[in-house]
Amino acid sequence: MSVFCIYGGILPLMFFILIQNGNGEECTKVINNQHYSCEGRNLTYIPTSIPSSVEMLDFSFNWLPSLQKDLFPPLYDLQVLDLTRCQIQHIADDAFHNVKNVTTLILTGNPISYTAPDSLNTLYKLQTLVIVDIGLLSLNIQFNNLTKLQELKAGTNKIQTIALPPFMINFKDFRVLDLHANNISSLQVNHTAVLRQMKGNITLILSSNPILHIEPGVFKDMYLKELNIQGAFVSFDAMRYGLQALNGLNVEKLMMGSYRLVKLITVSDADHLAGLCLINFKEIYLWQRECSNFQTNLFRCMANATKIFLKKGCMRSIQYVPFHQLKELYIGSHILSEIPDLSHVHSLEKLVVVDNKAALFRGLHDTPKLQHVDLSRNQMTFRDCCYRYFGGVPNVRHINLSLNANIGLNVKPFSGNELIEELDFHHTNLNTIGQFGILENLKNLKYLDLSYTRITFSSYLSFHGLRSLKILKIAGNTFQGNILSYLFENLTALEVLDMSHCGIDQIPCKAFINLQKLSQILLSHNNLMVLDFLTCPNLQSLTRLAVDQNSISLIKLNTLQNLPANLSVFDISSNPIRCFCNQTDFILWIMKHQKIFPQYSNILCKTLLSDSKIRVIDFDIEGCVHIRRLTIVLCICAVTFVVFISILTYKFQFYLRYGYILLRGYRASREQECSYDAFVIYSSKDEPWVMNELVENLENGSPPIQLCLHVRDFEAGKAITSNIIDEGIMGSRKIIVVVSKHFIESSWCRFEFEVAQSWLVMQGNANIIIIILEDVEEEKSKKVFGLHKHLKNNTYLKWSGNPINNMRFWIRLRKAVITRK
Repeated sequence: MSVFCIYGGILPLMFFILIQNGNGEECTKVINNQHYSCEGRNLTYIPTSIPSSVEMLDFSFNWLPSLQKDLFPPLYDLQVLDLTRCQIQHIADDAFHNVKNVTTLILTGNPISYTAPDSLNTLYKLQTLVIVDIGLLSLNIQFNNLTKLQELKAGTNKIQTIALPPFMINFKDFRVLDLHANNISSLQVNHTAVLRQMKGNITLILSSNPILHIEPGVFKDMYLKELNIQGAFVSFDAMRYGLQALNGLNVEKLMMGSYRLVKLITVSDADHLAGLCLINFKEIYLWQRECSNFQTNLFRCMANATKIFLKKGCMRSIQYVPFHQLKELYIGSHILSEIPDLSHVHSLEKLVVVDNKAALFRGLHDTPKLQHVDLSRNQMTFRDCCYRYFGGVPNVRHINLSLNANIGLNVKPFSGNELIEELDFHHTNLNTIGQFGILENLKNLKYLDLSYTRITFSSYLSFHGLRSLKILKIAGNTFQGNILSYLFENLTALEVLDMSHCGIDQIPCKAFINLQKLSQILLSHNNLMVLDFLTCPNLQSLTRLAVDQNSISLIKLNTLQNLPANLSVFDISSNPIRCFCNQTDFILWIMKHQKIFPQYSNILCKTLLSDSKIRVIDFDIEGCVHIRRLTIVLCICAVTFVVFISILTYKFQFYLRYGYILLRGYRASREQECSYDAFVIYSSKDEPWVMNELVENLENGSPPIQLCLHVRDFEAGKAITSNIIDEGIMGSRKIIVVVSKHFIESSWCRFEFEVAQSWLVMQGNANIIIIILEDVEEEKSKKVFGLHKHLKNNTYLKWSGNPINNMRFWIRLRKAVITRK
């Protein structure tokens, strides 16, 4: 027994601790320290982080099953407290003591089962009390202290009567009683006793209640600012008789119709709404569900109304009614075959007749105060528009003829309507506007919508004279030739231009040359590939540009660097952007300026690695940086290699050329016919001996031996190396080398000897005949590559001054040259 008691005490304590501490997140500061939001944080307490200076606290969708005195910390500046759906069941006395200056309290959606007698009376400054959907059975709540209450919103409860507690007679500022969607089925005279004594400018909302009966005189001689009984009757008959029971009511604004049974009803009584004649109202809003096969007297009881709003009905025609003070007429979603003739209604200021079928319009005449005309969505066809239709409305400012069938404009369609400020034709077939300046008299026109009107703009005078135009919408049309260069030049006041869905592939910079105030350009769904026009200095006021759904794959860096400084919204989504490494400047620019893109995370691009698209923010820029660095390194290496090879080629061009000759092959070289018997390699300083001795004895002997001497036989204008190889070595059967001290010192002699040796290696025979003209030291002979070794391994001839020896020398030399191997 004692153990049970211990657990019985501990468990509630643990539960209480969990409730007090909670496990939710802290709140979010919305506006400085004035507005905090704790919505849906699973909190079970008021966080201490909320400053005492807070004025608005949204604590909706948390868990506060019981409002106790110490729940709220001192928040004396708090004015708006939202406790929507916090599972509140009990409200104790003085629960709002620490928030007693609240002016708006919202308790929507809480299953309140107990309210202490003085739980709300602490809130003596309360102006708005919202107790929607709390299971309330009546308005007998103890809030008699709330004398400053202005609005009581108790909709979606189980209240059965509109009777207010007697103490509310003292609520002098009370203005709104909202009892929508309750269980009120009957309105009786005694239910309005308190309302009658309050004598205030009260709005009473009884919409969506199942009203079956209204006692006659329930509102007799009462004045209401608004009575809303829309969808508040269980049947058509209940509504018809209920209206008659409202006899004597004076109301500024009456909202009714669309009773709870919303199926369409056919009526045979032309005076089914005759009860309206017993009600004095200024404005009426009527949602109809009744259809009649004959002309109804609907407007008969509305002759004194200033505003009539008729929505969703089956009205086919309207009888003539001499309206006395009608200012606004709205007729929407009916089946009128003809727009009502409101000519001579001098008080009419606004006419809206929309969503009808093939409505005939005969025009408006003698309506001097009419400023707003909306005849859109009526499938109308006009001929010779529009002077004959609006000739009697000189002060009209707004005309909407959009979403009709076809309108033929005459030469001066709005002659006499020079005050028009807004003109809307969108989705209506037009003609002539794109060919002539027929709107030039509309000096005050500020808004013009010609979207999707099948116009082809071919004349630069199309918008001539519209010097006040600020908004121009011409989406879905076409342009002839280069007309864009001149079409807008007179629209100096233009601020918004919409040219979406026009098939535009390029825009010249001249198109915006005089549009200094242009702040928005909409070019969605076109074929643009480049945006060069953005660098035009005339677009410095541009703040928004939409080029989504075009053909843009890249925007040049020069264009990006010269974008208008004030551009804050730039939509480039749904373009075939390419995420290639050679476009990293463009991709990085997008990432850096993501704040100006309205759908930044949805900007997609195509990569080289995949056909599918990725988000630009997911593109691997670092990988491109590494590739770029590697490319730069490889390019530097390649350039260095080419330069190095070029230097080597230039420096060793002699050897390279000869190496090339060697590669041509042995057999090819042997097929060449030799022009000389021997090529003589010698130093120019030994030329006297060569000419006087060698040439004299060999060429003038018998048989004569033809020698190749560079000084005599090399082809003029040909490179020395080519002559050495082609004429000397390859063009001679033998090679005579005259070795002397001068030979050893000559670079050309060394080169010729080295080439000759290389060639002989390819030939495979000893065709070199060496003549030692004078003794050379062994160390010096080693300076010539292969000479020392050749002298050791081969027989050579030596010149001497002895005539006998020289005779033997010439015989041996001649034999060596003539002998073929």
